[in-house]
Amino acid sequence: MKKLLCAAVLCMCVSGGGVAQQNAADAPASKEDVERYLQVMHSREMMSKMVDAMSKPLHDMIHQQYLKNQDNLPADFEARMNKRMDEMLKSFPWDELIDSMVPVYQKHFTKGDLDALVTFYGTTTGQKVLRELPAISAESMQHMMPMLQKSIENMQKGLQEDITAMVKESQSKSDTSRPQKSN
Repeated sequence: MKKLLCAAVLCMCVSGGGVAQQNAADAPASKEDVERYLQVMHSREMMSKMVDAMSKPLHDMIHQQYLKNQDNLPADFEARMNKRMDEMLKSFPWDELIDSMVPVYQKHFTKGDLDALVTFYGTTTGQKVLRELPAISAESMQHMMPMLQKSIENMQKGLQEDITAMVKESQSKSDTSRPQKSN
């Protein structure tokens, strides 16, 4: 009987320890947990690299706009717009944006989730993902920009056609609802 009681107590202690560990992992993430995650992710450096990577496709987009409208634009349009775009990107409050993400991460991830992510991104493979991500993003953006521009142009064209049709429909209804004057 004593052996059975000791075995039961031992099982409860072992399983209770597992529950305690599980509960700690399921605990809400603290601000410090999120900051540790953002640090291992090199979030500030990555943000800076992504801004630099976004710059080229944005300059390409400005160039395309210049080519389409060069007859109506000043000769220094591209230089001025690129400078303005670069200044806007550099002056953006990136640190504040990163800090504002803390509550969002706390909402969606537990302490255990962030511990696992920190562990992964602390590995050689995790660090490679972080190093390659800006280049992957930049290349992806270069491939997507022409498609996005074409889709946006098609949407604008379709919307303009819909607006024109609605205006004509509205005008024809108001023309038929007016009494005709007889001479």
